[in-house]
Amino acid sequence: MPTEFFLMRMGDPRLSSFGLMKNSRDGKSYSTNLAYTPPEFLRTGRVIPESVVYSYGTVLLDLLSGKHIPPSHALDLIRGKNLLLLMDSSLEGQYANEDATALVELASKCLQYESKDRPDIKFLLTAVAPLQKQKEVASHVLMGLSKTPAAQPTMLSPLGKACARMDLTAVHDILLKTGYKDEEGAENELSFQEWTQQVQDMVNTKKFGDIAFRDKDFKNAIEYYTKLVSMMPVPSGTIFVRRALSYLMIGQEEPALRDAMQAQVCLPEWPTAFYMQALALSKLGMESDAQDMLNDGASIEAKKHSSWRI
Repeated sequence: MPTEFFLMRMGDPRLSSFGLMKNSRDGKSYSTNLAYTPPEFLRTGRVIPESVVYSYGTVLLDLLSGKHIPPSHALDLIRGKNLLLLMDSSLEGQYANEDATALVELASKCLQYESKDRPDIKFLLTAVAPLQKQKEVASHVLMGLSKTPAAQPTMLSPLGKACARMDLTAVHDILLKTGYKDEEGAENELSFQEWTQQVQDMVNTKKFGDIAFRDKDFKNAIEYYTKLVSMMPVPSGTIFVRRALSYLMIGQEEPALRDAMQAQVCLPEWPTAFYMQALALSKLGMESDAQDMLNDGASIEAKKHSSWRI
């Protein structure tokens, strides 16, 4: 799997992954192309918000050049002001030089080795907004493709329905009742480890986080779950989902979306992760993307029910 890929839905390209894939044997996430992997992931094995910014920089490079250029080489070209060498030759110069320069400079900011030197998401949105010249023209029109309306979900679970109507209280109640059962049977490294003080600390941290989540003490739930994520050898999708809802409860939509995406990395075919992304996207005002996530979650649930009937 490359560092990123574009998911085409009826002619609409959507950035859908940031280079991590789940290894079915050990449940951990890896990047299969080290040249494009955020440096901090290579050092620590963990993804941070700034890692997404780094991967966005690689996306810009791919779009500009039409091919994979290792970020270190691209930065050398940028520093040497060899911008023409970066641009896709098939464009035949049919682009505005100032726009190309702005995108190249933005990519270079995203690809800084130290995560603290990269811009945040709000900066990226502000930087790219002026470059979108034809906001009213959909991508499928520019590509000469036909488009039919997206199919509405034919089946939504109670959680999917609660996320669709942005009922945070109902989502909280459902997550409490569900507990951790969706991760039952998953490989758990703790069962093969010695019962050390570190493991006991992990268990206690999870317990305190779950108590805070149950009691709707969402700030403390975030604090305990954040500590737990840093301690766990195998990330838990349920922990990310619970922390995502906790973020939403205190009005922090962007970290909630990141956690919902992390839950999908942990459990790629888990409808709950898709529904929570839909909820966070709705809160961010991204209704079209939220609807896509609801459709994906419903589709996965439909497949599971079909397999059960068989």
